[in-house]
Amino acid sequence: QVQLVESGGGLVQPGGSLRLSCAASGSIGTISAMGWYRQAPGKQRELVATITSGSRTNYADSGKGRFIISRDNTKNTVHLQMNSLKPEDTAVYYCNARQIVLGLEYAYWGQGTQVTVSS
Repeated sequence: QVQLVESGGGLVQPGGSLRLSCAASGSIGTISAMGWYRQAPGKQRELVATITSGSRTNYADSGKGRFIISRDNTKNTVHLQMNSLKPEDTAVYYCNARQIVLGLEYAYWGQGTQVTVSS
């Protein structure tokens, strides 16, 4: 079992920045990758960024060049630094963890944190 708790969301003006954090607990040694996804009203959940246990990163085009994902293994935490925020970044952001045990893949999700970009 993996538990994820997000924090750092809020209201910010266009062009501003936010830093999201996701703290993982439980069977963290089995996590192969973590990431951030977002879901805007009326839209499907979409990938924002991922990072593997080996610190390989992947970004969706929407956030590439503006967002940075990182891991702090000593604190079992993943961060998403979001810069130059746009109104279209408004969404609920969810932390995701991927776990592979005995060849089976499991996905865990946090409760989500609201990010609103508005003037």
